[in-house]
Amino acid sequence: MEKYEVKQIDNLLNLNLDSLIKESKKDGFRFIERLVVDYTNGNNTFSHSGEGLFGVFSEDGVLVAIGGLNRDPFSNEQSIGRLRRFYVSKNYRRKGIGILLVTKIIDEAKRYYKTLVLHTDTEQADKFYISLGFSKDNLYPNSSHFMELKS
Repeated sequence: MEKYEVKQIDNLLNLNLDSLIKESKKDGFRFIERLVVDYTNGNNTFSHSGEGLFGVFSEDGVLVAIGGLNRDPFSNEQSIGRLRRFYVSKNYRRKGIGILLVTKIIDEAKRYYKTLVLHTDTEQADKFYISLGFSKDNLYPNSSHFMELKS
């Protein structure tokens, strides 16, 4: 079985995301492309306190999944984090990669936030996040799911 490693991404521009962008757009998702645009223009570099961008890399160094943590930009509460730009390459789904990455992001979020929120509108993602302990509700602006964090 191939081994995977979750790493914090210090500079997104040093990575080749072409295949993830192409694949995600083919699936109807533009948020990986937006991730790169926002990172490049400085709108979101995941560099503030309590933020981070993480990737899962295969043994040969290929980026197979990505996800970020920001302070929730849709809330005035400093205690709410947001899971953003989460994507797992199709060939690596159902292998525990997504769980590995979300677990890392949750662990990181616990250090800074009381609540972690996210937005998704797909049934598959809804089931995935519910299975990891998120609750489905629109209690928070522009969010479909939330998790109360315990340190």
